[in-house]
Amino acid sequence: MRKIILSTGFFLFAMAAFSQKEEKNGTIYIKHPYIDVVNNTTKAYLAKDDATNKTYYADSAKFWVSGLPKSIPIAEAFKMWRSDFDYYDSVKVKTVGYPDYLHYVDEDAKVVQSWWQWSGKSKKTGEKVIIDYVQFDTFNKDGKITAEGIYGDFSKMVKE
Repeated sequence: MRKIILSTGFFLFAMAAFSQKEEKNGTIYIKHPYIDVVNNTTKAYLAKDDATNKTYYADSAKFWVSGLPKSIPIAEAFKMWRSDFDYYDSVKVKTVGYPDYLHYVDEDAKVVQSWWQWSGKSKKTGEKVIIDYVQFDTFNKDGKITAEGIYGDFSKMVKE
């Protein structure tokens, strides 16, 4: 009898543990205006058009990229991006796959995640540099980017 009670108790515990209900925390979009914003920031970067690019970011926006110890203000990021063209010719940015807009229920978070490939030819060495990276852009309720984080191996990108 004791074995039956223990077996039944264990069975009921296992059923309760593994029968959790599914719960959504948001929606993923393959097409959304915020995806267009991220694509437009890349076009403005390639066109060296800071004036247009600034319209997509909140004044208080922060930027971080692999290798930086902490986030920097977006104004500093613009200077860093402009310097790419001082050291590299034939700069290109290509979309890899497709971006997603993630609208999370929790805290009403709005994020575009996108995958890219940056390439350029070093003015100093003539070497072609190719960097694959993933980018996350967080948006505020006004549709402005408040934070941008980029993960990739930028150690190949030498600026000397």
